[in-house]
Amino acid sequence: MARRRNRQPVVPGSGQALDAFKAEVMHRAGYTASSAQPERVKYEVASSLGIPLKPSGNGALSTEQAGKIGGQIGGTMVREMIRLAQEQLARKS
Repeated sequence: MARRRNRQPVVPGSGQALDAFKAEVMHRAGYTASSAQPERVKYEVASSLGIPLKPSGNGALSTEQAGKIGGQIGGTMVREMIRLAQEQLARKS
């Protein structure tokens, strides 16, 4: 049986800011991400990778395929967070 995850941001109330950040970062990466619907970017990423992601019924999706989608989004966000942190550290020096 598949397990659904209830992912909550560590910082309460930061969900909207994270969604806006995701939309901004993915838009700069060339995807048509909207801050109003940042979750839609996963379908665009899946399409660009040739992975058949649907709004529901993705039981046939392999772990590898799901990881490719999430990795593309999460990796892009992490790289941007590291870049922003490096800029902030450089300004303090």
